[in-house]
Amino acid sequence: MAIVKVRDNFQQARWNEPLIYELSTSGLRGIIPPPVEEEINREAGDVFAELPDAVKRKSELGLPEIAQKQVLQHFLHLSQETSGANLNNDMVEGTCTMKYNPRLCEKLALEPDFADIHPDQDPDTVQGMLKIYYEFEKVVKAVSGMDKFSLQPGGGNHAVYTAASIARAYFEEKGEAEQRNEIITTIFSHPCDAAAPATAGYKVITVYPDEHGMPDLEAIKAAANEHTACIFMTNPEDIGIYNIHADEIVEALHDVGALCFYDQANANAFLGIARAREAGFDMCHFNVHKTFGTPHGGEGPACGALGVRDYLAKYLPVPTVEFDGDKYYFDYDKPDSIGKVREYIGQSAVVLKAYAWCKMMGPDYLKECAEISVINNNYMLNIMEKLNGVTHAFRDNGIVRQEQIRYSFEPLTEECGVGSDDMNRRMGDYGIPWFWASHYPWVIPEPMTIEPCESYTKEEIEEFCKVVEICMEEARKDPDKFKEAPFNTAMHKRLDNGDLDDPEKWALSWKSYCRKHNK
Repeated sequence: MAIVKVRDNFQQARWNEPLIYELSTSGLRGIIPPPVEEEINREAGDVFAELPDAVKRKSELGLPEIAQKQVLQHFLHLSQETSGANLNNDMVEGTCTMKYNPRLCEKLALEPDFADIHPDQDPDTVQGMLKIYYEFEKVVKAVSGMDKFSLQPGGGNHAVYTAASIARAYFEEKGEAEQRNEIITTIFSHPCDAAAPATAGYKVITVYPDEHGMPDLEAIKAAANEHTACIFMTNPEDIGIYNIHADEIVEALHDVGALCFYDQANANAFLGIARAREAGFDMCHFNVHKTFGTPHGGEGPACGALGVRDYLAKYLPVPTVEFDGDKYYFDYDKPDSIGKVREYIGQSAVVLKAYAWCKMMGPDYLKECAEISVINNNYMLNIMEKLNGVTHAFRDNGIVRQEQIRYSFEPLTEECGVGSDDMNRRMGDYGIPWFWASHYPWVIPEPMTIEPCESYTKEEIEEFCKVVEICMEEARKDPDKFKEAPFNTAMHKRLDNGDLDDPEKWALSWKSYCRKHNK
């Protein structure tokens, strides 16, 4: 391998930045809105008096009072402390598909013709956007084989919950809802495949892998019975192993009258190559905000496109976007629908960007995305396997990995006491963002899950592997010093992961923070 360049002089900004509320000074303003024109006042009347009492504030809004210059400084400071796909070698977010998001697609979403429309407009005035919804649905139908989609769910977890709700509606109509109170999932599927159905009221049965790392087929067959409503499974799973028994699993579940849901959050491995329909699944979803070239949601704007076969289509959320040959329209005439699952019809900016990305790519290049993702992943594996101190899950099973791999620093931990969390912090000092380890509990010890999707170059893959090698060498030389990292990132304090389990140590809002600190 040629000489690999590593950012050994990386230095991230580190601001001891207060909360914006703590910067507040009474009387300061960033902007003073002009008074309402008298003509508008006369026409509108006393708007406040027309509001119902239930929506009128009983106290001041309590916004921070801060000048415009200080607002700018504050948010620029915070922006200098961030990491991400456009700033760093960000293949670290395994299962999240942190691919490049073309600037053209981002520009489209900022165009006034899109950005200024309102979801309450008459459908006749937003025909272009409705056409994009309709046409993008055709794309996800083509690459999955499903008959009908809803683009309403606000992300993957939400799509899984919606699928669980559809399963319940399906069995309620059959008179089997009380009987079918269980779902099956697998330990290396996304945790939402257990959590979302549990939230919908189902009992969860989790199947562990066989000696090859795939969900134990016989265990799934044993778990499937007259109480099973559905199986929720990710494939390939989050350790990067594609389940070659998927069709047999579907057959076993169908034999007991259950439904099958395919979590396709890891679809970057098989776009244009394998489809849910051919494996027999009844439902599936895509994380549009990952797979189709739009920014990863991260609890923000996202779209979980939920697809179903024709016999489940009547349960989908309303409205769906339809075309009568003349114009596009919202169809609310679905008496068996589970109803709305979020406001309006979903995250339209994500759909717009994803549609534009797919039009730029075309069918052949959608398939090439998957092929390059798998090539990149296996090129990285070829390098990582030669490093002393790191291994990967089910290393000797002879199965080719797909678009990601869950590695393990267990050998390094046994050698010098340095584990995954320690490596994570130190690698940040080389400009590598915090890698995703694994969902808790760590079934694979001291994990690191990496997904070098199609966006990353050979040089970036080599850089990442070299940083892993350098950090392991440092750990062996001085493990105590190593554990004091990071030294060059924005992080001020080494946090204990257990802090997140104690609600008294964190706050989700300024009001909550004030209550906890008696402010």
